[in-house]
Amino acid sequence: MKIIASQDANFTRAEGQKVMENIIQAKNKEITAVYAHNDEMALGAIAALKAAGMNPGKDVMVISIDGQKSALQAIIAGEMNATVECNPRFGPIAFDTLEKHFRGEKLPAQIINEDRFFDASNAAQFVNEAY
Repeated sequence: MKIIASQDANFTRAEGQKVMENIIQAKNKEITAVYAHNDEMALGAIAALKAAGMNPGKDVMVISIDGQKSALQAIIAGEMNATVECNPRFGPIAFDTLEKHFRGEKLPAQIINEDRFFDASNAAQFVNEAY
């Protein structure tokens, strides 16, 4: 793997699209994969790739993080290859742990909040559970 460009898109779809447009102009023929650190930026990149006549999900692999519903829908549509859930539902676990701490209960050294990996094999199964 060779990283040909890296730019910040401020975790927004609009910035993700703008950054991807800039990268396409500079490196069009070299782009074979896009990694975005959240789904919104990935979805913006997908819009830019499509506008440039490229095929996200097929000719250009698109991988992201968050596991939001729109990303799973993009996977189902064949425009995104995968996203890894960054589970937003850790609040109840955090508060329960805090209450246990204040009650003086012994806490485990690690508390793992399970995340899931979504791709074409399971996106349709979980799309209605996504946020």
